[in-house]
Amino acid sequence: MSGYVEMGEVVRNEQIGSDVWVMDIHAPKQAAEAKVGQFCNVRVSDSTAPLLRRPISYAGFDAAKGIITLLYRVVGSGTELMTRLVVGDTLDCLGPLGEPYNTTENMLLIGGGVGIAPMLCIANNLKFGEQAQVILGFRNESETFWADLFKDSPVKVHITTDDGSVGTKGFPTAIMPELIGANQFTSVMTCGPTPMMKGVANVAKELNVPCQVSLEERMGCGTGGCLGCGCDGAGGKRYKVCKDGPVFPAEEVFF
Repeated sequence: MSGYVEMGEVVRNEQIGSDVWVMDIHAPKQAAEAKVGQFCNVRVSDSTAPLLRRPISYAGFDAAKGIITLLYRVVGSGTELMTRLVVGDTLDCLGPLGEPYNTTENMLLIGGGVGIAPMLCIANNLKFGEQAQVILGFRNESETFWADLFKDSPVKVHITTDDGSVGTKGFPTAIMPELIGANQFTSVMTCGPTPMMKGVANVAKELNVPCQVSLEERMGCGTGGCLGCGCDGAGGKRYKVCKDGPVFPAEEVFF
């Protein structure tokens, strides 16, 4: 899907963590058609610096209000420029792009870092008959502000921290066997750092639960034309993450 270019109007741009921001944008075409796991490719400047768009997963969308929600971490000049936008400013948004998650009736959602955004999107857009629980993995207590984003979501939240300051000590994989053993999950959905996702995929495979992962790669066009986000797939296949993904069955990209 090639998406739409919309000049979206910023209606909120708020800092929620030391380097994490949430932005609501009025982009009605995308809000009406976006699916969980897809992303928006934003142009943060009218000049050539930075040249490339920034791919950001949808953290939410509201078709009735025409609003899309993006969570982003400030990691360079492009995202730093985004923090300067104020209510009423416009942002060049290309989307919805990429392949979404294929949701199922009972999901275990596992997110880390900005990979929590698509998990939040799933949690707030459950279809009739669907349910989910979520594991959020943090380094320490300072990152647990992410959990506050789920306070109005119809999901049970489990927290792990590397240092044990909140929730269970360890990575999300530490509590996966217990949760999967106590629930009849029909799928695992994950997004976050690659080592975390690989660990999640391995545990899901061991416990015979289908797993879908969302890959993060540097992208140029976001529509499959520039070949800048290629990744190796099972059986010698070659995928374009922006177009064939970013969501893949885990066994297709972790092998």
